[in-house]
Amino acid sequence: MQHSPFTALAAVYDAIMADVEYDHWADFVLTYARDGGLNAAPDTQLSALDLACGTGGFTRELQAAGLSVTGLDGSSEMLRVARQRLPSIPFEVGDLRSFELGKQFDLITCVFDSLNNLLDPADLGAAFRQAQGHLRAGGLLACDLNTRIGVRELWEDNTIEGLAHTEDGREVHYHWSHHHDVEADVGVVQAFCRVLNSDGTTEEFIETHRERGYDPADLETLLGAAGFDRWEVVEYPDFAPPTPETPRVWVFAWAGA
Repeated sequence: MQHSPFTALAAVYDAIMADVEYDHWADFVLTYARDGGLNAAPDTQLSALDLACGTGGFTRELQAAGLSVTGLDGSSEMLRVARQRLPSIPFEVGDLRSFELGKQFDLITCVFDSLNNLLDPADLGAAFRQAQGHLRAGGLLACDLNTRIGVRELWEDNTIEGLAHTEDGREVHYHWSHHHDVEADVGVVQAFCRVLNSDGTTEEFIETHRERGYDPADLETLLGAAGFDRWEVVEYPDFAPPTPETPRVWVFAWAGA
């Protein structure tokens, strides 16, 4: 019944996350990129690498916007779903801290607080270095992260439950309980799902997910050490400067020209 994060969940992830505004996030990122002067070379498409792409929800939006996209994720189960829904996009299995693709991109993205799953700041720094190394000169990294207060508030004795339906007709009952581990200073999610299959059989599983919050000062230190030329940390959706009460921030970091 207990599974590793993002394994059993892959088969029902899109049903549970059907309301995620990937399209709005993509517009937010691409607006910033265009306003910042990110342009493709003549007669080429902008190239993008979507890190921690999961089942490809955000990857699809980048492709729909006309970018040439590659997806990368550490979960082969999530990528199996992504390849089925987006067969024209190349997907790679890789660790955010150590992936090597042998090419560079105009834009690298990592959304839906995926980087918060890196619980050691050194690991987050390694992920930033890998991203920086895969950007062409003048390229842009765009990512979002929950802050420390965001993790504390989101995970403080909170419960989310509901009913969703997969495209193939399965019924998914989910009950996700959240709490903040004060001693470890991480958020913990116990994600329980009961899946009723079309043949009447039932499957149940639990995945435990953990996230560490990172504040703007933490991120700026790591971005500088990773070799980025300049960056901004802002709020969604208005690009405003974050406050001490901001639960989630977006990072836009440029590689040197």
